[in-house]
Amino acid sequence: MTTTDPNSGTACDWTVSGMDCGSCAAKIKDAVTRLPGVSGVEIGIMSERLRLTLDETQTGRDRVEKVVKSLGYGITPRAAGTKKDFVMPVMSDSSADGHDQNHADHSHDRSGTTAVARDDSGHGSPGHVHDDPADRGKRWYQTSKGKLVIFTAILLGSAWIIELLAPQIGKWAFVAACLIGVAPIAKRAFAALRLGQPFTIESLMTVAAIGALFIDAAEEAALVVFLFAVGEVLEGVAAGKARDGIRALANLVPKTALLLVNGTAQEVPASSLAVGQMVLVRPGDRIPADGEIAEGTSGVDDSPVTGESVPVTKGPGDPVFAGSINTEAALRVTVTKAAEDNTIARIIRLVEEAEVARAPTERFIDRFSRWYMPAIVTVAALVVLLPPLAFGQPWDTWIYRGLALLLIGCPCALVISVPASIASALSTGARRGMLMKGGAVIEAAANVSRVAFDKTGTLTHGRPVVTDVVTFGATTEAELLAVAAGVETGSSHPLAVAILTKADQAGIEALPSRDAKALMGKGVVATVGDASAWVSSPRYALENGGIDPSDMQLATALEEDGKTAVAVFREKTPLGLIAMRDEPRQDAADAVRQLTAMGVTSVILTGDNPRTAAAIAGGLGMEFRADMMPEDKLTAIREMGGQGGVMMIGDGINDAPALKQASIGVAMGSGTDVALETADAAILRDRVTDIPALIRLAHTAMGNIRQNITIALGLKAVFLVTSVLGITGLWIAIMADTGATVLVTLNALRLLRFDPEREA
Repeated sequence: MTTTDPNSGTACDWTVSGMDCGSCAAKIKDAVTRLPGVSGVEIGIMSERLRLTLDETQTGRDRVEKVVKSLGYGITPRAAGTKKDFVMPVMSDSSADGHDQNHADHSHDRSGTTAVARDDSGHGSPGHVHDDPADRGKRWYQTSKGKLVIFTAILLGSAWIIELLAPQIGKWAFVAACLIGVAPIAKRAFAALRLGQPFTIESLMTVAAIGALFIDAAEEAALVVFLFAVGEVLEGVAAGKARDGIRALANLVPKTALLLVNGTAQEVPASSLAVGQMVLVRPGDRIPADGEIAEGTSGVDDSPVTGESVPVTKGPGDPVFAGSINTEAALRVTVTKAAEDNTIARIIRLVEEAEVARAPTERFIDRFSRWYMPAIVTVAALVVLLPPLAFGQPWDTWIYRGLALLLIGCPCALVISVPASIASALSTGARRGMLMKGGAVIEAAANVSRVAFDKTGTLTHGRPVVTDVVTFGATTEAELLAVAAGVETGSSHPLAVAILTKADQAGIEALPSRDAKALMGKGVVATVGDASAWVSSPRYALENGGIDPSDMQLATALEEDGKTAVAVFREKTPLGLIAMRDEPRQDAADAVRQLTAMGVTSVILTGDNPRTAAAIAGGLGMEFRADMMPEDKLTAIREMGGQGGVMMIGDGINDAPALKQASIGVAMGSGTDVALETADAAILRDRVTDIPALIRLAHTAMGNIRQNITIALGLKAVFLVTSVLGITGLWIAIMADTGATVLVTLNALRLLRFDPEREA
């Protein structure tokens, strides 16, 4: 997939198969970065994605692909949507049987996924052979890697049998097994060396295996080659499980849809649906596209998208998401977004892009690994040379120990420790409607000490509701609401909508009205029936005989409770008061309690008057600042930022300056474009309790990262010492290296089962 930027070259995007550790990604990145005209290289291990900007007058796309293939990886351009640079990740297909996969004209399936090239150099030979997409869904022994392990095991077993039957040639059988097994590894080591990368796991393996032959350790050399192949299988399996979270998101969208053409349902690929078309969604089916219900009413389970487990009843005019489940009755849905723009697609794109937004810790580890590997090689060389030259020690003993150091020194586990944890955390959050744009956001969220909330639409629902109806004299509540609804008929003002909604819920029909006129800043007047009627502020009503001075105290008391009170009256005849308030969300108080328990301070930043702000903040147990313009919120966030990390929660539009100024800006919204595309994170379920859950997930992810770094460095430190002392040998060294990589990956996978909504 390519897009052209006339100022900076061509933006290119590929799927790269076979990356199972951080060293793989580093190797590819270093190799392509050295090519002339290449810049902005980004690579995601879990999303299997390579992106870069290319000056094609200096280097062609085919040369980039050739370099990646020479390193032993599969590469193919990513398919793109028509509007955005998006591609669904390669998905596991349990029904795949392998047919047609070797033909170029079958590189794209009907769902828009891309089949990765299978001409990966080294496939079919033992060594560091990388994942083949065709192997997904198969048992380990059916995969290319599994077959290679079996092949090397047969070589090693045959050598042992030969040694048993013919001891005089047993040594040469092990030499042959080692050379056959290490040949493809050496080939890739040489390819990396030609590209300026002398310190790769393949080069270390080659040196260690060949060196072991020279010191008459052929049996152990062959065993090391076999264990290396086993380690590759384990790493591939672990990396595949880590990717399953992202693939599972893609699998939420059905492959086919029932398109209605002249009233007849026709099965078509879901990826082919266009905006404006209508589809039939039967009970139990997944909705194939983002759309709007045209006909039918049914319960819709949005949990695949938002994580909300309770189905919501939806009818004509209500929006629905691709991947949601229709639970009750048939629906006719009008498509409002193409496949590459639906909610699931945008979530996947967000998760993929988030992977390359690296955390400061990850950037540090990356820099650390760059000098760590040469340092290990230097230490290994000193171990080989110093004891024999300075102290007359035997060469074969110290060469052996130096070779063991080389194998221990591979930084794969260290490099994969951070991205594996981040990918798992991103996937866990996405499944629960909590989207974070990268590792930097996770790290920032883990360091938050204050959370600033916008009030309207964040802590509250963003729409006032009637809380009190007070009648005067002989007026009944029904009469009061009928007059008020008559005055407000046709208005879209939030207070008018609240009154009309209250009347509708009470089954009260608005009185006929005409000639409605707004009184700027004071209220509305209209002819209701045969006489004028007003819905106005209590102060205006007092000035015009619409409320008695004694009743004015009641209006004041309602306003002191944070409510907006309006007086309803006819000419010199008070009818009553209606009070409304934008009520807090049901879970707002619990969210504030959870944040307080975590040691995080909560504060409201609002443009509302102090009385309203105090009423909401008092009920929730929060601090508040009122009468704030957008620039005031920006200043407040900047001040709080001087005392520690600050998270700002807003609607993603009018709070944009404050969201950007905060350490992490979070947008509330059920899958809207604004919620997904702005700020640093988004809460799709409109649950305030998802804010402490997001912070809890970030804390756990950073703890997981620290555990992984400790495991990676701790194991290496232990075995570096034991190798130098001669306690452990080559085969233990390779097991320690592979074991560390597998352990940190499996530890990262624990985040996939973590429930951030559960309090510790």
